[in-house]
Amino acid sequence: MKFCYGINFQIMTANIAGLRCAADFLEMTEDYREDNLVSRTEAFLDEVVCQSLEKSVEVLTSCESLGPMAEEVGIVKKCVEAIAMNACKEQLVSGLSRLECDDRSSEFKGGCLDWWVEDLSSLGIESYQRVIRAMGGLGIRPDSIIMSLMHYGQNSLKGAGRGQIWSLSRMKPDRGFGDRDQRKVVETLVTLMPSDKNSSVPLSFLFGLLRMAIMVDADVSCRLELERRISFRLEMVSLDDLLIPSVRPGDSLFDIDTVHRILVNYLQRMEEEEENVANSEYESDMLNSPGHGSLLKVGRLIDAYLAEIAPDPYLSLQKFSAMIEILPDYARVIDDALYRAVDIYLKAHPLTEHECKKLCKFIDCQKLSQEACNHAAQNDRLPLQMTVRVLYFEQLRLKTAFSGSSGDGFFSQKMSSGIPSAPMSPRDNYASLRRENRELKLEISRMRVRLSELEKEQRVMKQGMMDKAGNGKTLLNSISRGFGRIGIFGTQSSRKRQKPGRKSRSRRHSVS
Repeated sequence: MKFCYGINFQIMTANIAGLRCAADFLEMTEDYREDNLVSRTEAFLDEVVCQSLEKSVEVLTSCESLGPMAEEVGIVKKCVEAIAMNACKEQLVSGLSRLECDDRSSEFKGGCLDWWVEDLSSLGIESYQRVIRAMGGLGIRPDSIIMSLMHYGQNSLKGAGRGQIWSLSRMKPDRGFGDRDQRKVVETLVTLMPSDKNSSVPLSFLFGLLRMAIMVDADVSCRLELERRISFRLEMVSLDDLLIPSVRPGDSLFDIDTVHRILVNYLQRMEEEEENVANSEYESDMLNSPGHGSLLKVGRLIDAYLAEIAPDPYLSLQKFSAMIEILPDYARVIDDALYRAVDIYLKAHPLTEHECKKLCKFIDCQKLSQEACNHAAQNDRLPLQMTVRVLYFEQLRLKTAFSGSSGDGFFSQKMSSGIPSAPMSPRDNYASLRRENRELKLEISRMRVRLSELEKEQRVMKQGMMDKAGNGKTLLNSISRGFGRIGIFGTQSSRKRQKPGRKSRSRRHSVS
């Protein structure tokens, strides 16, 4: 009205979107008067709003309440392009500042990186999606986009607290709290994540989005994408990250199915990498790839996870067994952690004899340490067959250790089994060699563990024998000579040994 009556008025970022829409609706164009309201608002948009990232964000936010008219007159498109262009300019200008931050404290460095991130948090999810896609098209760095996604997610999803996940009713939380649709926010943030392999989204943010996606019942493709991204760095995941609460009524306390799918994705990727190595022209250079070390880390992580979820009274034997069975045998050097998890499960869940045998078959008695064998031999919860196997292999191990032939016997057995009985293709031969190499490394690791245990026992026995008198010294010397002949690969001592008499043989036999 002031414009129509020639009264001075002020055009601001707070009213420019409404003025531009009203001028278009009233057809206040140059056809009726020079310097009409349409041209004046357009000039303000081009000369003032589009030159500033903050003002462009403010105008774009005000357009969200104007409906489709703001889109029709081109304000939304103009603001989105202006925000992306100004962010790109800011990126170029701040290049030197980012280099300076590399030599300073991490706190100051973090402040240097938070340029336009704060401003975009006030946008609605649809406007934010358009801005991020426009930024990606102009070449904004992926790490900067990831920072913006994290900041937007923390501000938009902060209304969903952990208490809602752990509610006693175990019902799905209200999806409509806050100004934004939480499900829409989660799904959009996942689709906006950079696909560049060099960009790394923090695992804490991925797990936070995954928990929220489960809680708000996000689309299946959204959850699968988060699980896939997590599986690429599963060896870097902590135990707390895997403890994802379950929101389904009547289910276990933790979401076992999600962790199982993540582990399946990880193992499939490992198999694909092994096939690529087998097809490579430089196979000999890939024998020492870090894939096996990553698998060992994942094996330790899953064993710790099994021990954490084992006391859950709602955890079924089928899910617990599936988590154990999915890992290959070479993912564990020793089975102590697995035995501990199984023992905790047996303590918390009354099982039949058949179910107990079915669960304990996953434990390799030959891969248990001395301490675990001692515990298993006195464990009433284990089936009798497993107790017998533990005692048998323990006796066999002690006999082999005192005879000093464990290393030679193992390597002779491996070398004999490694001779191909028939012509093999180069690919099959390479796969066989890699498998044998992996088994040799695992056996060497187990032998080192055994050796450290024997050395520990020797020190304990020496300390106990020193307190005794008389025949104690003779027995200690005999045991020390026996341990002195044990080497990593079972090599014989260079000293000449005297042929033992009947008395000393009887004594060594009684000790063994």
